[in-house]
Amino acid sequence: MARRAKVIRFPKSPPADPTPSFVEVHRCRDQSEALVVRGLLESEGIQVVLRSNLAQSVYPFSVGRQAEVILLAHQEDAVRARAVLARR
Repeated sequence: MARRAKVIRFPKSPPADPTPSFVEVHRCRDQSEALVVRGLLESEGIQVVLRSNLAQSVYPFSVGRQAEVILLAHQEDAVRARAVLARR
């Protein structure tokens, strides 16, 4: 008698991620400016994530707003991050 194959079930979808959502707090024209602003916010204890549509390591130049970098912070830190940036 032939041996039957074992059925492997697909895993169920993972539970919803409980991490807080990120919101935009500032836009910078290039990566160098974004790194300075990120350093300022992180020195105040605000965790920041950078998002860009351009791979800075591949295209180190930009035209207009092509290299724009968006700084994202946790939703509960967004008001404080904007207040820190307004002081500067």
